[in-house]
Amino acid sequence: MDNFDFSKFKDSVSESLIRHKSILDVITKLQETNSKINRAVVKSVTSCGCIEIDCKKQNLPDNITFGEISEYMDNHIRGSLCDICKEKIEQELGDHMFYIVSLCNSLGIDLEDVLKKEYRKINTLGKYSLF
Repeated sequence: MDNFDFSKFKDSVSESLIRHKSILDVITKLQETNSKINRAVVKSVTSCGCIEIDCKKQNLPDNITFGEISEYMDNHIRGSLCDICKEKIEQELGDHMFYIVSLCNSLGIDLEDVLKKEYRKINTLGKYSLF
């Protein structure tokens, strides 16, 4: 799948969505898939143990610039996903993307345009786009 055709994916989603075609079904399924992603990550910690979450306050030196902040921030993840957990999380992310595309299709929004706009915003504003 070297040359992924996003428009074919959008069409496939539209054709596959039969039972959950209502916007109410789509948004509730989107919320459900989000919960499943969270659960799969948590299970990677609590059941498998392939990763650990080591959370504590992010300590930043007093005299750093805004551009230096990312050097001091931590994602709190220790270890790496095993193949089984990675596959499960990828599956859940795929399901989530299906419903994101479904929502876009239902509302007449082109997700590819949304992603392009976000990409331009990030490249134009850089780190400042997050505030």
